Amino acid sequence: MRGILEALYRGDIRPEETIVPTNPEYRALNRRISEAIKTWEKKLSATEFSELEELLDLRSKSGSMYAEASFIHGFQLGALMMVEVYTTRNELVGSSI
Repeated sequence: MRGILEALYRGDIRPEETIVPTNPEYRALNRRISEAIKTWEKKLSATEFSELEELLDLRSKSGSMYAEASFIHGFQLGALMMVEVYTTRNELVGSSI
């Protein structure tokens, strides 16, 4: 376990950089978003498009904050489940361990 903790401390583990959704719709959805942005860029003035980009950046930051909170919550919940499993092991298999 020490290796993972050291890597985490040193910044060698960056889940946000290595996670790629496996949902088959992910890439298609991103393509549609890119196409829609290009369409809006053609329809809007430069100022209006810049305002739209700012709004999209804010939305992205909000989504990133939510993803971070979800990751932390899930990790904490998983750790608590492991603590519960570990502390109740004698109840499950008897005191022979």
